[in-house]
Amino acid sequence: MKTLEDYQAGEVLLIDKPLNWTSFQVVNKLRWEIRQAFNIKKIKVGHAGTLDPLATGLLVICTGKMTKQIDTFQGQIKEYTGTIVLGSTTPSFDLETEINETFETAHITNALIHKTTEQFIGDIEQFPPVFSALKKDGKRLYEYARAGEAVEIKPRTVHVSEFEITNIDGLNIDFRIVCSKGTYIRSLANDFGKAVQSGGHLSALRRTKIGDFKVDNGLSVEAFIAALKV
Repeated sequence: MKTLEDYQAGEVLLIDKPLNWTSFQVVNKLRWEIRQAFNIKKIKVGHAGTLDPLATGLLVICTGKMTKQIDTFQGQIKEYTGTIVLGSTTPSFDLETEINETFETAHITNALIHKTTEQFIGDIEQFPPVFSALKKDGKRLYEYARAGEAVEIKPRTVHVSEFEITNIDGLNIDFRIVCSKGTYIRSLANDFGKAVQSGGHLSALRRTKIGDFKVDNGLSVEAFIAALKV
């Protein structure tokens, strides 16, 4: 059982983020539970890399003095699994927004899908989604998007070391990807749709690794709280 001194000296907590929670909500919940468990007014808690609300999987949460290591953990390579749906797009590149356009898919074969992954391995340029938390002129991009305001977004170079198609079920393409910090899998799904001369959006995403940390070794929020109260 962890003590208050452990959390203050610094713990690295592996949490399996639930669907529809923001990363900030997870951090706030854990911070509140630690404060309640030890009857303290404050403790530093932060996460090493945001996950979208519609994504699940590994959040590396640091407490106390380990929050100084957050930048180090954020810079490590990430592994994700997920599903790209071909034939349609959404403004957010995922299911946060409704489908806004549909495309022809009759020409798409399994061979084309597998071959197209080769275009996305190595250093690639991608535009971050307009529905993202990146800031421009002091405002987050999603604030412009929700207000219907056009905003210029510059591309960024990211690195993909592995991109594997794990299952094809009609227009639903399951994948595993290993990539650098700053890679937007939603953008990759959108770009993949274009690359097969159609459209694409992300319907599911799960982060499975950050560096040597694995979601398989993580706890649900509920399991962490239960352990805290033992």
